[in-house]
Amino acid sequence: MEEKEIEKTKRVNPFLEQYKTPHETVPFDKIKLEDYEEAFLEGIRRDDEQIEKTINNPAEPTFDNTIINVDDDKDGYYDLLSRVSTVFFNLLSAETNDEMDALAQKMQPILTKHANDVRLNKKLFERIKAVHDNHRELTPEEQRLLDNCYDGFVRSGALLDDEGKEKLRKLTEEASMLSLQFSQNLLKETKAYTLHITDEKDLDGLPDTAKEAAAMTAKEQKKEGWIFTLDYPSYSPFMTYSTRRELRREMYMQRNTMCTHDNGENNLEICKRIVNLRREIAQLLGYETYAEYVLKNRMASNTQNVYKLLDDLIDAYMPTAKLEVADIEKKAKSMEGDDFKLEPWDFSFYSHKLQLEKFNLDAEMLRPYFELSRVIDGVFGLANRLYGITFKENKDIPVYHPDVKAYEVFDKDGSYLAVFYADFHPRKGKQSGAWMTEYQGQWIDKKGENVRPHVSVVMNFTKPTAEKPALLTLGEVETFLHEFGHSLHGMFANTRFESLSGTNVWWDFVELPSQFMENYGAEKEFLRTFAFHYKTGEPLPDELIERIRKSRNFMVAYGCMRQVSFGLLDMAYYTKKDAFTDDIIPFEKKAWQKAMVLEQLKDTCMTVQFSHIMAGGYAAGYYSYKWAEVLDADAFSVFKKNGIFNRETAQSFRDNILSKGGTEHPMTLYKRFRGCEPTIDALLERNGIKKASAEENRQTQQ
Repeated sequence: MEEKEIEKTKRVNPFLEQYKTPHETVPFDKIKLEDYEEAFLEGIRRDDEQIEKTINNPAEPTFDNTIINVDDDKDGYYDLLSRVSTVFFNLLSAETNDEMDALAQKMQPILTKHANDVRLNKKLFERIKAVHDNHRELTPEEQRLLDNCYDGFVRSGALLDDEGKEKLRKLTEEASMLSLQFSQNLLKETKAYTLHITDEKDLDGLPDTAKEAAAMTAKEQKKEGWIFTLDYPSYSPFMTYSTRRELRREMYMQRNTMCTHDNGENNLEICKRIVNLRREIAQLLGYETYAEYVLKNRMASNTQNVYKLLDDLIDAYMPTAKLEVADIEKKAKSMEGDDFKLEPWDFSFYSHKLQLEKFNLDAEMLRPYFELSRVIDGVFGLANRLYGITFKENKDIPVYHPDVKAYEVFDKDGSYLAVFYADFHPRKGKQSGAWMTEYQGQWIDKKGENVRPHVSVVMNFTKPTAEKPALLTLGEVETFLHEFGHSLHGMFANTRFESLSGTNVWWDFVELPSQFMENYGAEKEFLRTFAFHYKTGEPLPDELIERIRKSRNFMVAYGCMRQVSFGLLDMAYYTKKDAFTDDIIPFEKKAWQKAMVLEQLKDTCMTVQFSHIMAGGYAAGYYSYKWAEVLDADAFSVFKKNGIFNRETAQSFRDNILSKGGTEHPMTLYKRFRGCEPTIDALLERNGIKKASAEENRQTQQ
């Protein structure tokens, strides 16, 4: 036998053995593509074996021999199917390729079928129902787990007859495949387009950072000149600074017509089918609409409360939003003449000009003070100042790409708390946007050991160039704070059951810890800890900090209306009671019209790239960002009163919210921290908005 063949026979699939890495982190450097399918299938086999043991147990069903086995039992030291699924689907977003995409297409129906096999297993549900109806005295956390488990099976079709179960299987399998296809199409379309500039005159207006990044991208693609992409760190500066209006138009139209073209990546019919599948699933389970199905397990609880929030925000912010847009139009006409018509591809450009005029401030002025390594130090330092935790990079922890950094996190008493991965820059196989995820959740095992989490934040920040390190915008700093807030929710998790730990909370509560952290982005005391010029070491001047403070609410009402419009669009799709047969593009225009401040273009479409509601977990839930914004403003008002670094207040926030996960109702947790329910007042005050009376609003709209 040849040496290579001997080596091959010796090799063990890394998923199938205990990880021999620091803190048993994922051995990314050992995993091969072929390992996934083998581990998936073996994980399914072990799951099936465990379920057979549970349903054939001759003993009376109890919480301990049924619910724990079904929901949170770890077979040995890990759950194989969860282990491989977590790694595979995280990398499908952060570091995919054609082979990974093909494997996802192959495995998705197999995994969906398995999930249905579990949730629709009649004997298993009978045991769960028996425990639900008659059980020992439970702790509040155990009761929450039991309720979630029972409700999860019911919401997955356990009470349906055989015909209904079979129909549900088909619907969920198709929906799962289409959501995957939606994401793959969007990534391909995002990466397919480039604006290749060879004439330096076409770079007019662009800052050096944008030109250097574009030159580096061109060099990476072995081309002359400069290349701009639809990734945010490339797209945004181009739209903000380029004086070449025709090129701004091209970039805008390319980005806002993605997945509408006559090619294999068109998502129009896919979106229509996803909406209909979800409606059919909800109605099969006894709900009128998909929104009603979703909101049963949300703080908002029903569509009336969602629409009340969105309508209240329109009443409060729309008059100011219209004034903001009028100011930009006025600025554009002052520069271009009275006949000039402001188009969507002009908005960022003239908005920036107005911001300069009003506050003498723009993102490029601040960039030199936000060098990435210092920002990292600042964000980690903030966590230390609030909670006493520390971060130490550990290069022995394997990572999935050289851009990724891995840290050990230690609690205030020096004990190990978590592993934290940070993935900062865009690349070919990475979805756009920013998100937090986990490679291992937190739970307490049968021996009583507190298994600590491995959390990750994935972002798409400005890359370093040959001339400069990675210099961020203030917006990127705030994005980092946002995702870091999610990661603190994960790292501080301290519950018995993994399915209740960390960010496993209702979706209109999950954004509270993240949006709360964004508040620090405009606080002088925080900026003073890390904002130093990357060349001179000079601190960010007080004058600039004051301009940041004064400009904080620049275009805040327009931004609010934009978020509200997305919430309206989401609700329009998922409150449908009848089959959705409309054409997507005109339906979209009508659905969000009452929150629109700018004229809409006929051919652009948000729906086909709206991952949150088509492929993510925010279907009938996009309002959650605004719902949680009310909470975060209200929560931060406590810190403003007591001191933004007040350790006692931070400890209360940690103990009552960040560490509790989904063990209790979110409002119960919030009131325990705050002492009362939140109001919209703190948000209006923070944004400098006075809620308009109905009469004022009517007069503004006339």
